Amino acid sequence: MASTPTNAGESNAGRIARGLVAGVIAGAVASCAMDQFQAVVSPLLPENESDPEPATEKAAGAVATAITGRTIPAADKPLAGQAVHYAIGIALGAAYGVAAEFRPSITAGYGTAFGVGTATILDEAAVPATGLGSAPWKAGIASNLYSYASHLVFGCVSEIVRRQVASTLKPRQAG
Repeated sequence: MASTPTNAGESNAGRIARGLVAGVIAGAVASCAMDQFQAVVSPLLPENESDPEPATEKAAGAVATAITGRTIPAADKPLAGQAVHYAIGIALGAAYGVAAEFRPSITAGYGTAFGVGTATILDEAAVPATGLGSAPWKAGIASNLYSYASHLVFGCVSEIVRRQVASTLKPRQAG
């Protein structure tokens, strides 16, 4: 389960910087991969289990209203929702990248633990708790499976990209 081996004597600042850069890139790429997965799979969901307004659009609307006092025009909601999706994905990737530098065990299952964790914390707990979506027991099995599958894609792609970028950024050992 080793993550990115570090050189003896490498500074924590260097490890944090590498993890941050690798995580930001990984989070962005994984968010895109998750989008692509959802674009293919969401049309397969039963009609009654597909929320007409995604939680990311609802969140964007709440933020816009809180900051500007105005609602987001309907035509702009999908883009605003995507901005929220990518911002969260990048932030999660950044945190994951830094954490992986210091606790390689969090990369367990090649990112699957990260994916399951994000689905559970975000979609199954935070989204319903903030009123942005249904509680898991009200959402339907297809919706819950869709959430976990989407986040497994997010977690695995995050880890694949993070490992590659972190490896590229690893200082060369003096020979």
